[in-house]
Amino acid sequence: MTTYDDRASLSDLTTTAERVRRSVEGVIEGKPEVVRLSLTVLLAEGHLLIEDVPGVGKTMLAKALARSVDCSVRRIQFTPDLLPSDITGVSVYDQQRRDFEFKPGAIFAQIVIGDEINRASPKTQSALLESMEERQVTIDGHTYELPSPFMVVATQNPVEMEGTYPLPEAQRDRFMARVSIGYPSPEAELRMLDVHGGPSPLEDLQPVAHAHEIVKLVDAVRTVHVAESVRRYAVDLVGATRSHPELRLGASPRATLHLLRAAKAAAALAGRDFALPDDVRALAVPVLAHRLLPTAQAQLGRRTAEQVVLDILQRTPVPDPFGQRPPGARRL
Repeated sequence: MTTYDDRASLSDLTTTAERVRRSVEGVIEGKPEVVRLSLTVLLAEGHLLIEDVPGVGKTMLAKALARSVDCSVRRIQFTPDLLPSDITGVSVYDQQRRDFEFKPGAIFAQIVIGDEINRASPKTQSALLESMEERQVTIDGHTYELPSPFMVVATQNPVEMEGTYPLPEAQRDRFMARVSIGYPSPEAELRMLDVHGGPSPLEDLQPVAHAHEIVKLVDAVRTVHVAESVRRYAVDLVGATRSHPELRLGASPRATLHLLRAAKAAAALAGRDFALPDDVRALAVPVLAHRLLPTAQAQLGRRTAEQVVLDILQRTPVPDPFGQRPPGARRL
């Protein structure tokens, strides 16, 4: 078995991630922070929920990320008549063999794009629960492993409510982060007119990283050191959501794990083999906000979950950033 030096792997990570970042930013104009968060979720073994108004490039971002990595990609258009078996697969009786044969569904890909996920019924949405958490699918008593790396990138429209089914809390909790692309700046929109005025840039997008490279980089992210004080800081932030007076549902222990994994990936992308409190702070809103449910009083006061997380960040003491480096740690 071939082994890799951890530091060399982290050095490779920054180089490979930079190639993927430039590739995606060639399609998504003026949103470097959104692209970076998408890469962070990919390397942290998470799933990404892209939530925004129509026409800002939600599906374009998902497709650009998928095409920048040389791996299997499936796109699922969620509609009210979509069945769970369309996602997971179905066992079909073979007349010649006189036995059932499993026909894999669209979930059997390394990057799965779920477009307008909230247009499917809750029964169909629940077909993703096992695959997103355990990276496997159970059909008729048989368990099938999903390929690695595996990432679900889902989009949904938060303002168009006709014919939609809000994602249940269990489903939202399985997404590591939620991102909103937002409208581009006037300068970025002008560049977009030049780039997208002719053929779609997606047509010329070529893979700049291979699936086995991503698997190697995911393993490298796992080696990033997280000091006890940083872990305690993440626990304090998540714990504060469970007792906040403006929230009727706080973040789960899974949220703490996702926050820590994302912080490790962010540290690696920054060229460090150790995580800082700033990594946790920068990811607190995208990782925690979509899991929280404000109280009725908070909603009447037009207080959003994002504002509550920012309030918690202001009130929670930050540990000393100079005590987070392990012995021998260095920037890469």
